[in-house]
Amino acid sequence: MSDIAVIGAGAAGLMAAIFAARGGAQVVALDGAKKLGAKIVISGGGRCNVTHDIVHPSDFNGSRNAIAKILRTFDVPATIAFFATLGVTLKREEGGKLFPATDKARTVLDALLRAAEGVETRTDYKVTKVERGFVINDELHARKVILASGGRSVPKTGSDGSGYALATSLGHSVTPTFPALVPLVLPNEHPLTTLSGLSVDAELAVRSPSGKVVHRERGSMLFTHFGISGPVVLDISRHWIANQPLTLTASLLPGETFESLDAMLLDSTRAVRQRLPSRLWEMLAPKDTTREERRRLIRDLLELPLPIVRDRGFEYAEVTAGGVPLSEIDTATMESRVCPGLYLCGEILDVDGKIGGYNFQWAWASGRLAGMSASDT
Repeated sequence: MSDIAVIGAGAAGLMAAIFAARGGAQVVALDGAKKLGAKIVISGGGRCNVTHDIVHPSDFNGSRNAIAKILRTFDVPATIAFFATLGVTLKREEGGKLFPATDKARTVLDALLRAAEGVETRTDYKVTKVERGFVINDELHARKVILASGGRSVPKTGSDGSGYALATSLGHSVTPTFPALVPLVLPNEHPLTTLSGLSVDAELAVRSPSGKVVHRERGSMLFTHFGISGPVVLDISRHWIANQPLTLTASLLPGETFESLDAMLLDSTRAVRQRLPSRLWEMLAPKDTTREERRRLIRDLLELPLPIVRDRGFEYAEVTAGGVPLSEIDTATMESRVCPGLYLCGEILDVDGKIGGYNFQWAWASGRLAGMSASDT
């Protein structure tokens, strides 16, 4: 018998276990992977983007009032201070991302594992059944359970979506889940795939069948052998996926208008050509100097069609959209409203943030709150 069983020992689960143990509880953390923290280790290109210097509820998709309430319990300054106490100094990079000064994700994981030394951890332990009470896999007993089993993104790290079945078996509902922060695929042999490796500043727009803009994002777009990626693509991907049938277009010269580009091109193509990678310009360049060709070029520069056929799936998604609705959680404690003694945190909930450390901030804040609340008896 344990006081608290934490199911899933990723970012949110480790935070929950650490703070539950600090509250005096006897804690066991259960994880199906053979080694803990695989997703932490591979995040941020192996450097772990711990958080962002400014985190706002508008940076997330989900119930923003509820998200705001939870984020306020553990804000960015508190996160920086917490990791400092664990010996992890964070540094700010251009754009506001915060990374460990060592540039190694392992630094973050090792610090969390040291902080969880008072927690009994069981790896390679797949939880397939939780009964109210709580009995886990017909053998482990706990007074309370914290469900931090993650979503479905990067399943090779252990987040295979099995936690949703556990949540539903205990009375919760689960909104439809789909990949978020995921690269997008163009048709085979589409001309843009020949630009693999090129990166441009772009403004992407998700448009309804009538042409109305549903959502916009601006940032760096990377052309790849399969389609498009880069921060702006990852951020807009969930909006394209969630609202089908929609189309996607790119402005390759954000801030310009039809009139401004028309005037520039009438004067000379040089000013425009210098602002684009040469290979991209060569693909779009007008075949002659007619008015029709100039107008076609301007349309491509401002609303280049990106005929996306699909996303790259959960294997390449950085986070999962959808999950257990926050309306089923007491946001003051992270305790379930339908199953007393059950707490939920992290990616299993219907919350997903932009790229740049936001999803980790959600994991730290929601995990800490769940752990503190569960140990507060």
